[in-house]
Amino acid sequence: MSNLPWLHPERVALIQKGLAKRIMILDGGMGTMLQNHKLDESGYRGERFAGGNDSTHDHGHDHPGECDLKGNNDLLLISQPEIIQGVHQAYLEAGADFIETNTFNATRVSQADYHLEHLVPELNREGARLAREVCDAMTLKTPEKPRFVIGVLGPTSRTASISPDVNDPGFRNISFEELKANYVEAARALIEGGADTIMVETIFDTLNAKAALFALSELFDELGARVPVMISGTITDRSGRTLSGQTAEAFFYSVEHIQPLSVGLNCALGAEDLRPHVAMLARIANAAVSTHPNAGLPNAFGEYDESPESMAATIRDFAADGLINIVGGCCGTTPAHIAAIAAAVAPYAPRAPKSTAEAA
Repeated sequence: MSNLPWLHPERVALIQKGLAKRIMILDGGMGTMLQNHKLDESGYRGERFAGGNDSTHDHGHDHPGECDLKGNNDLLLISQPEIIQGVHQAYLEAGADFIETNTFNATRVSQADYHLEHLVPELNREGARLAREVCDAMTLKTPEKPRFVIGVLGPTSRTASISPDVNDPGFRNISFEELKANYVEAARALIEGGADTIMVETIFDTLNAKAALFALSELFDELGARVPVMISGTITDRSGRTLSGQTAEAFFYSVEHIQPLSVGLNCALGAEDLRPHVAMLARIANAAVSTHPNAGLPNAFGEYDESPESMAATIRDFAADGLINIVGGCCGTTPAHIAAIAAAVAPYAPRAPKSTAEAA
């Protein structure tokens, strides 16, 4: 794969130039912003999927109508695209260099919960296209600061390493091949829609991630070109391990073969609790290091209370200690968080990635 040409060499060169000069900024939480719209079932359906889940409505070929669609944030890409673009725009105005597509659950295995598997290619293409439009418009306004689209591949709702049945430890409800096929389909559409990079993110099971990376290698061979790959795992609790049992160090060595543009950690923990694990990646990674933590840990109501100022102060220390190249926010973060983080890290130089020899 390393010998394949870049699909968009001019965009890759701009990303690499940006990473060499400064700490670059990711966007923040999409779900957090969508919750503010307080959409009901009809809001999620929009005009295309209008109706309820009863037999009195004709849903056409797009949805059979036997289940609710509320909560399917990815569907808003085609039922409420202006809302998605509005969130992207808010993060760009807050200082984001990278916009992540709203495609976290845009795979067949995840959309099966809503009987919308057939929409997966469209969801991913539209996710990339909508983000591309907003990023390109902002780049025209500020050509000295180009903006980039990250095509997101989420972890899916299944795990290849762990049985969902405590009484049958050997049982799996997804295979490696099924995951790979899901990821090939989604990634192809993200690239068709105009994504600059692909991020395999919120990885709680490294075997799922390996399926995604294998899918990307296969897809790049098919296309005869590649886009940069970004990888972001999830330390699920203060034990310092992923759900499938790896430390940050072991996780990195499991995925470095793809030669990622960046490797990092996101979600599950706030910035303070993520710091030692990000520091480990900073010591060993021969790639850029990224992090987009939650706004603290969830409270009793499942909400996130850490203020933009508090979160930015913690992340300022990451930057001051030379730990990061890319930083943003995950659950609970808003444009205010991203603006505060961008301002906090601006005075500091980016971490210098280790050479392959140094990382060995």
